[in-house]
Amino acid sequence: MTGKTVTRADLAESVFRKVGLSRTESAELVETVIDEICNAIVRGEMVKLSSFATFQVRAKNERIGRNPKTGEEVPISPRKVMTFKASNVLKQRILRSHLARKAKQKPANPAH
Repeated sequence: MTGKTVTRADLAESVFRKVGLSRTESAELVETVIDEICNAIVRGEMVKLSSFATFQVRAKNERIGRNPKTGEEVPISPRKVMTFKASNVLKQRILRSHLARKAKQKPANPAH
């Protein structure tokens, strides 16, 4: 892994280069899409981006957890969490990329 983080500015720059909108319009478009996704999630709606992923809010019940240092039982209050589930298309792309990188790193067998 390279450790690079893709930012909103990177997304806007990509829209600028590929779509041809101005940099300002590209940044506004990225913000609008992100805002719409966030607003839908906050409303409790499922967001499904075909060939990418599904974002969903899930309710978690109260449960008993343990403090890892002391071993003491602690109640964990009920809460809502957002889940991200990658699509099979995305999972396959990641796997293919991983396998391709792995194949390039394989050392050549010495001649006998």
